[in-house]
Amino acid sequence: MKQICKRIWLLLVLCLIAGVQLYAQQSVLQGTITDEAGNALAGVTVVLTPAGKTMVTNEKGAYRFAGITPGMVTVTATIVGHKPWKETFRLTAKPHTRNISMQTNLNSLAKVEVQGHRANANAESLIKIENSIMPVTIIDRRTIELMGSRRLDDVLKEQTGVAIVNDISGGSRSVGVQMQGFGSEYIMVLIDGQPMIGRNSGNFDLSRISVSNIERVEITRGAASNLYGGDALGGTINIITKHTVADPQAMASVAYGSNETVDISAEGETPLFHKKGSIALNTNYYHTGGFNTNTGSIKGTTAPPYDNYAGQGRFRYRFNDNNLLSISGRYGLRRSFMTKDFGASYITKDVLNEKDLNFSAAFDHRFNKQWRSMTRYYFTRYKADMSVALTQGDSVSQTVFSQTLHRLEQQLSYTINKKLDVVAGTGGSIEHIDQSILSNVNDIKAYFAYAQANWRVLPKLEFTLGLRYDHIVAYGWRLDPSMALQYKIGPTLSIKAAYGTGFKAPDMKKLYQVFYNPSYNYMVVGSAVLRSIVNQMMQAGQISKYELEPVYNEVKGKPLEAEMSKSFNLSLVWETPDQRLRAEGSAFYHDITNQINSVLIGTDINSRALYSYRNNAKAYYKGLDFAFSYSPIAALKISGGYQYLIAKDKTVENEIRKGGKYFEPLFDPETGYVNYAPTSKDYWGIENRSRHMFNARVFYTYRPWNLSANIRVNYRGMYPFSDKNNNGYIDRFDTFVKGYYLLNAGVEKKLFKRSLSLRLNAENLLDFIDFKVPSQPGRIFFVGVAYNLM
Repeated sequence: MKQICKRIWLLLVLCLIAGVQLYAQQSVLQGTITDEAGNALAGVTVVLTPAGKTMVTNEKGAYRFAGITPGMVTVTATIVGHKPWKETFRLTAKPHTRNISMQTNLNSLAKVEVQGHRANANAESLIKIENSIMPVTIIDRRTIELMGSRRLDDVLKEQTGVAIVNDISGGSRSVGVQMQGFGSEYIMVLIDGQPMIGRNSGNFDLSRISVSNIERVEITRGAASNLYGGDALGGTINIITKHTVADPQAMASVAYGSNETVDISAEGETPLFHKKGSIALNTNYYHTGGFNTNTGSIKGTTAPPYDNYAGQGRFRYRFNDNNLLSISGRYGLRRSFMTKDFGASYITKDVLNEKDLNFSAAFDHRFNKQWRSMTRYYFTRYKADMSVALTQGDSVSQTVFSQTLHRLEQQLSYTINKKLDVVAGTGGSIEHIDQSILSNVNDIKAYFAYAQANWRVLPKLEFTLGLRYDHIVAYGWRLDPSMALQYKIGPTLSIKAAYGTGFKAPDMKKLYQVFYNPSYNYMVVGSAVLRSIVNQMMQAGQISKYELEPVYNEVKGKPLEAEMSKSFNLSLVWETPDQRLRAEGSAFYHDITNQINSVLIGTDINSRALYSYRNNAKAYYKGLDFAFSYSPIAALKISGGYQYLIAKDKTVENEIRKGGKYFEPLFDPETGYVNYAPTSKDYWGIENRSRHMFNARVFYTYRPWNLSANIRVNYRGMYPFSDKNNNGYIDRFDTFVKGYYLLNAGVEKKLFKRSLSLRLNAENLLDFIDFKVPSQPGRIFFVGVAYNLM
């Protein structure tokens, strides 16, 4: 027995010695990862090969691999917003420390949502988003993928302070946007800093834009007119496409879902000429069978079926370190056909073909570290061919609307690192409209110049001052100042106050477009052609002078005046030192004079309502918004936001208060009773604006399984839809859309070394449907696959 115990003890000793020797032959690799400023980077994915080990840095930027076989190893580190880091070296049989410093990637931004400063990443403009005087939100490509977004409106409707709305005057296809009370006509939509055109009654249809080639979306909430002009009185939505091409890449994706929806994309990019140049191509096909949100009254679809084709190409060439040429082009085509059966043999059929062409060229020249210039030319053309007919074959309306814009701009910037940042620009544009109903050519010529300086007066104090000059040939000139003051109260808290003014001339469609909406049986006539169109209708016996409202005599010969605005914003930002928790609150106030609103001018013999435009309202939008983000661990992000908004017309309030034309007893159409005389408190506000909106999102990634999941909820509070008792303003007896929730979720699994992505997305899980919200379908599901070929 003793002999057996001795042998067992000897065996254990030999195993221990062997284990110690084996451990002595293994190594440990550890270190920290920081950015260029020395700040710790949490959430960096670190891969060690050939060991095949992967980990993510903690909140201190630390990583550690143990039990590594000595020899040649390769370490790669990647995180959105920074250039990938890769190094191969020999690892010896002892602990090894490797600290890594990652460089900022100027063509990508780190956070899903950013209200603070980030590096400028638009290679075709010197205007930096971090220098905006108003609050900014940035949505990156990865978030767009995880949300399962297919069109631009899908992305925006889940953002704080942003509402997707249907502008009824724009027709059934108009899916527009609203920010801080401003409607679509005051929100500029840009691609790589260049404005897009093609609107129905001022409404830009966001569903025209595919997200397949979007690197990120930059949203400015509030006046951005100092840098972008009058169409940005309420803010900007800047779509930044992919720019950096370091290696050949190719990707294809397919998604299929409810309502016969198909979304197919393919994109590729490669460097050229020894990496001095690059070329990138992207194509997208999108089809939807439409849907019906009003099955009780209409057979067919309220949102039309359509096919959308889009293609985009970009060529860039760097002559040397100081000179870069960028050329890009985009073409979009949408074709839709919609039938609506209202019963009683009343069926409408309308066809719409839209073509959208964009071309831009930019030359970037750096004189030295401080001075830089950029020359930009932009051309875009939009054409919409729409026809509407009844089942009997009688043509109700046929309109061809074409719009062309040429824009030339010269930018110049001057920078002293961490002290001063100045951008200035000057240029002009020619906007041309050619509509079949018009007999002559109509142009709007405009010239502009602007300058903005961001000056860090003290380490804790930054001052911004801007000035813009606009000269619209038909409306004269105007100077608009803007300014902001930002102060860092402490290490984690800062305050910012901003003020800006703006000037907006009437757009081409408010002046010249003649548009018929068969769904609601009305026609909108531009003010500049109102008299001639009504005269033609009277000569054809379609309308008589007795069917015209008294206001027609007031507006028929009166040109529209330019709108003016003043915007105020006060923001507080709090962020913990480790950047895991961030919160921002803002108070805003916008005052608009000479606001252009639609007005009923009469009806024709078929009871079709006729509308045009006039300056009569003095509106104001005021409110509060709040946004936060929290990452308790690197793989988990929780974020959300809330907005409170009051949007009213001062004219209505004053008329009620003074006993004017709106001082009539309130009428309840349901009971037929006439109630008490109103006060200004009975005025609810402007149509289509919600008092309350909020959203919440949770994104989680389990890296060992390459699995990501998210859940998002959005709430839009009750808002007015129409003036049911026809007293000229919204009160509690009018028609409202009830408050509703949209619950969305998504799951993504990556396979084959993260080259293949499988996605499942569900939207509107609570199945909200309301015919007054024609752009929102019921519960829908999508499955998709994306594969990186290189």
